[in-house]
Amino acid sequence: MKINQMQAFNELMLTGSVSEAARNLNRSQPAISALIAALEDEFGMKLFERKGGRLHPVPEAYYLKEECSELLARIDSLQKSMLGIKALNNGKLEIVSMPGPSVFLLPNMIAEFAFEKPDIQCSLISRGSDAVFQLVAAQQYDLGVSDHFYGKADKTSLVSEKLFRFNCLCAIPKNDVLAKKKSITAEDLNNKPLATLYDGHEITQNTYRVFNDEGCVMNVKFITQYFIPLLTYVEKKLAYAIVDPITVESYRLSKGDDAQIVFLPFKPKVGYRISILKPDYRPASLIAQSFSKILISEFERLGGVQVS
Repeated sequence: MKINQMQAFNELMLTGSVSEAARNLNRSQPAISALIAALEDEFGMKLFERKGGRLHPVPEAYYLKEECSELLARIDSLQKSMLGIKALNNGKLEIVSMPGPSVFLLPNMIAEFAFEKPDIQCSLISRGSDAVFQLVAAQQYDLGVSDHFYGKADKTSLVSEKLFRFNCLCAIPKNDVLAKKKSITAEDLNNKPLATLYDGHEITQNTYRVFNDEGCVMNVKFITQYFIPLLTYVEKKLAYAIVDPITVESYRLSKGDDAQIVFLPFKPKVGYRISILKPDYRPASLIAQSFSKILISEFERLGGVQVS
């Protein structure tokens, strides 16, 4: 049973007229008659009886009509869904990210991306960078955002990586005397209270290296696992902090005009690398490809330089 046969039969059942069915389907009357005849031959039974110049369905035709209507509706829905996917108006987007970007930056980007796409389903979960890598390697997500793993992606064929390098900024209380400077140096922060991430984080390690090279002392007063909580100590004027531009943007999105922190360039530069991960054996949907381009553009806008 072919789709055009189902369409002809369904229309004939609705209209009761070959001419009307032909007109509604933009076909000729002989074409409709031929399709119905072929369908009757296939089933080995008559579906219509001619009485008084009109076609009347046999009882079995009503059962076939119910089934055809359901199938045609499903086919129509499938066609619309596929066209919607092609137009980026339909489908799923699944992202796993380390906590920092997942709190404000990514939700805002996803909201803008999905604003005029009511049929898109977006999933964003937050995990540590190790878990992000493992979940993308398991082909469970379209995109992952994580700390860089120093070549870990190069050692597996399960994940592809786009690596971005950022230069960090110094977070300073809004009314602090240092907020009037154009940039901040290690000397400016020598032996001043600092808030940092844990010792193993790349930014903390690089900050220690810069301070040592400059002959300055890092006076660490507060340590957190993530950057957003760390900025609380800066707001309370208890410490300064060296943070990445993703964190800066997340803070600005969360605070708006109520921001109590200013962010200034830090010299010498403290670098930080972030990876955008993709599964190698999970074909990227058009939606995932489109959002990936937007994410790359956002990283570049925030000063990220792609290094791989």
